[in-house]
Amino acid sequence: MIARVTTIQGSPDRLDEAARRLQEHAVPFARQLSGLKGAYWLADRQTGKVLSVAIWESEEVMRANETVVEQRRRETTQALGATIEGTAEYEVIAQT
Repeated sequence: MIARVTTIQGSPDRLDEAARRLQEHAVPFARQLSGLKGAYWLADRQTGKVLSVAIWESEEVMRANETVVEQRRRETTQALGATIEGTAEYEVIAQT
């Protein structure tokens, strides 16, 4: 398995709006993606920083979904006035 972690910087004042938008749009979208094992959005309410963590069954599956996921990520962050600071990929070496 592989994880993609995206760091997003937004406004702390818009975190409730971001959470609502994620629940209404990102979560249903993510549930439709083949090979996605799970996704988590973690927020720091003081700084407005959000980490998006997506767990994929393989790097190949992650790459196959990359275009549609990147488009949705850009749309969501732009709608919230946030910016994508970066992405990183990690091999999942243990899980519960």
